[in-house]
Amino acid sequence: MHIHICAVGRMKRGPTLDLCADYQQRFNRNGRLLGFKTINLIEIETKTKSDQEMEAQSLERLIPKGTTLIGLDEFGEQLNSTEFAHLLKDMREQNKSDLGFVIGGADGLSPKFKSSCTKLISFGRMVWPHMLVRVMLSEQLYRASTILLKSPYHRV
Repeated sequence: MHIHICAVGRMKRGPTLDLCADYQQRFNRNGRLLGFKTINLIEIETKTKSDQEMEAQSLERLIPKGTTLIGLDEFGEQLNSTEFAHLLKDMREQNKSDLGFVIGGADGLSPKFKSSCTKLISFGRMVWPHMLVRVMLSEQLYRASTILLKSPYHRV
């Protein structure tokens, strides 16, 4: 199963990009053992004036057809790390070929785009900068792989 991180805005060199790359490399190593392909990053440019519909259309053009979409939204379902790992496992076991995690811009995802998502998840009730959400998502993908492999990284 291909995993796509689909996001509004391009990451610039710096600590957030380095953290994302590190966690994604770790996931890619573990993911192969679990039947996942390497993480694919899909980014679109951020416009000065945010337009959710335009951002959604730009993302839709780049996301492979048939991708199961999971939107990251402050009002989405809050999962713990084990539940997130089981979500990945369930998608893989349903033979999904592509799974896309979508991170909106400063104003979030458009209502129309949210309705096209299979699921909306949240990293808590607080609002996070969308670049930091990429780091958090990358870490949670890696953590999920360690949970599924029963490695000691995830401690509760």
